[in-house]
Amino acid sequence: MKEEIKGLAGFLVAGLGAAAALLAWAPLARVNVEGGFEGKHRDLSVLYVDLPLVAVGGALVPLAFWMLTLRRFHRPWLAALAAVTAVALGIWGLTSWWAPYQAPEFGY
Repeated sequence: MKEEIKGLAGFLVAGLGAAAALLAWAPLARVNVEGGFEGKHRDLSVLYVDLPLVAVGGALVPLAFWMLTLRRFHRPWLAALAAVTAVALGIWGLTSWWAPYQAPEFGY
């Protein structure tokens, strides 16, 4: 495999990782963007704090695994497998750990 194609594949892995992370994150953040009951709990900080962090993390984690595996083992298929595994574990961690703050609906 040529070096240019390996680099292009790495950027493709990064783009797909960022897209997958954002698609997994968006349903969790919907509550904060819409605001819940009558829009009273709207918190748009998820758009300017969490959105960039999720996109960058989704791009850099698989890219790092791609580069490290490719540098160590010189096998593109193994690097692709490591990157896909990193994306899957990262998305699993994101959806099981991250939960947006939700204020109580009714304060008594």
